[in-house]
Amino acid sequence: MQKILLAEDDPNLGELLKDYLELKGKYEVVLAQDGDQALEQFRKNHFDLCILDVMMPKKDGFSLGKDIRKMDDTIPIIFATAKGMMEDKTQAFELGGDDYITKPFRVEELLLRIQALLKRVSKEKEEELADKFEIGDYFFDYTSQIITYKGQQQKLSTKEAELLRLLCLKKNDVLTREEALIKIWHDDNYFTGRSMDVFLSKLRKYLKEDPNVEIVNVHGKGYKLLVS
Repeated sequence: MQKILLAEDDPNLGELLKDYLELKGKYEVVLAQDGDQALEQFRKNHFDLCILDVMMPKKDGFSLGKDIRKMDDTIPIIFATAKGMMEDKTQAFELGGDDYITKPFRVEELLLRIQALLKRVSKEKEEELADKFEIGDYFFDYTSQIITYKGQQQKLSTKEAELLRLLCLKKNDVLTREEALIKIWHDDNYFTGRSMDVFLSKLRKYLKEDPNVEIVNVHGKGYKLLVS
């Protein structure tokens, strides 16, 4: 069961949100009614997500979020406040917030935002850990940068391995040209694009022995690793 830290100084709203998220979302929710209490709970427990009310006594939500970010720079944070000023939204994201919801809000909307955020974070973590892939009859080990086919091994360059890994993570789906260029080359200009085309040609050559594996161009979008 995923655990949520809810920092909300309105006791009625806090209990309402806690009961709803535990019942409908099946989460374990720890409610803190001021910033200091919330920080103490965060130090003592492991949480999967934080919901921080901005206007709280003792320590406001932005200060609390800043303290949390010093201890954990990856935990998802949703800021909640009655304010709707653009500068508050800007500050929320500058402090490392992942989402922002303005009061009054529907509890159903908050639940949907929580679910979407946790799903995104889970996918990102899976992608960070993924380093071994089956591609038809091929086996690709990203860490060693080796493709194996029926006992025969092909060593890849670092750029080839990074590109193939992105294609594997998007297997049978589109890997956009821009995403590949930015993640691997950190630039999407004409020259890096031409360089990537060369690496794609090499990958197609490495994977040509299995007729069920193909890297295709998707016009105007990018590329797709098709495995049937």
